[in-house]
Amino acid sequence: MLASKSAGRNPTQVIVERESKLQTLVTVYITTGLVFLLLPGTFLGVWNLLSISARHTVAMLPAAWIQAHGHAQIFGWLGTFILGIGFYSLSKMGNLPAFAVSRGWLAYFLWTAGVLLRWLTGVASHPWLPALPIAAVLELAGFLVFFRTVSGHRPAPTSAPGPTPSAKPAWMLIVIASTTGFLLTMLVNLGVSIYVAARGAGAAVPDSLDQRLLMLPVWGFLVPTVWGFNARWLPTFLGLRAPRNAWLYAACLSAFAAVAASAAGFPLLAASLLLPATAASIAGLRVFEPAIQPAKLNGVHSSFPAFVRLAYVWMIVATSLGVFAALADRHHGIWGASRHAITVGFLAAMVFAIGQKVLPAFCGARVLFSPALMLASLVLLNLGCMLRVVSEVLAYENYVPWMWRVLPVSAIVELTAVAVFAANLVITFLRPPAHLVNIQSLKAATRS
Repeated sequence: MLASKSAGRNPTQVIVERESKLQTLVTVYITTGLVFLLLPGTFLGVWNLLSISARHTVAMLPAAWIQAHGHAQIFGWLGTFILGIGFYSLSKMGNLPAFAVSRGWLAYFLWTAGVLLRWLTGVASHPWLPALPIAAVLELAGFLVFFRTVSGHRPAPTSAPGPTPSAKPAWMLIVIASTTGFLLTMLVNLGVSIYVAARGAGAAVPDSLDQRLLMLPVWGFLVPTVWGFNARWLPTFLGLRAPRNAWLYAACLSAFAAVAASAAGFPLLAASLLLPATAASIAGLRVFEPAIQPAKLNGVHSSFPAFVRLAYVWMIVATSLGVFAALADRHHGIWGASRHAITVGFLAAMVFAIGQKVLPAFCGARVLFSPALMLASLVLLNLGCMLRVVSEVLAYENYVPWMWRVLPVSAIVELTAVAVFAANLVITFLRPPAHLVNIQSLKAATRS
């Protein structure tokens, strides 16, 4: 059927039309991710933090609200971004079939419905508990559509002479491993949702179980995904030498071992394993080594390389705090600071930096609206993260009680950073593609 529709048409026209459909698809995924980031994610997180700082304790806040915020951030924002970018990039680089676009839309509706239902169940005063496994099934179904589609990816044929390489590059193997971690996360999410619904004690996952499983989505698929795409992009974007593949493999193995140790109930071992994972990833990517080529700064702020490197400083902070938490945490302040350092200081900051470079190109060959707004969002995000991490340790653990007053300030600063980031991307998406802007500028110059 698809072949008959394409028969007799100009091949270039078919390629252009498919590219346009892919760009529309990824733009919808990214825009939806931004909505989850702003409203169910960051706004609810700010509301939670204001309540916690006012009461000087986390105990009075419903655990389901806190978990709903985290689910919206991890799956609603970052998960939606990963699915959209995955459909787009693998369709561009390989030989995915034409129906990959329609499958992308199917995955989108299943995934978005599941994440939204999960969030609504978490924040509802009287949650309808069967909605938890229903939401998990929808999320898993959306992911499986994505997984089944991209698992058929084959490298695009090359016209270069010589034998065709059969081995996948290291960065792609890491992304495949992290995608498998994503699948495992969704399966565990379904199992936990069924358990919580059957337990009938509310929409929150029991604290002891939640603490053991929190490492799975972060270190089981999000962080390794960033490492994989960094191995693909940073040599070009920052002008670095080619990655040390063996070090990156070691980083992933150590991170996966940490996830297993955490799930088995060994928090100190898990936290300790993340230290070599961090060191190996930094050595493998050569993040702090001198560049051998000028950084690619077209369309972004000149501070772009510094903020990418700063994200890896936050990873060091996060893993160091994790070991400290396993030894000395009493009121979840050090654990919370460690998680915030990795999710905001590393993951969010990396999306704010790399995302504002690649997403405009993915979403219609556009150029970022404002490099100045990019700088503002990154400065505010890192400032808010620093205030949050420091104040969370000192306030929650009762080291410096007046730091409770700093917690809401950190929340407002981070919310502002998110709003600036989202506004910069949305305005970018609303503007015409770069080639049309250039044509319009040329016509205006000719008339003048």
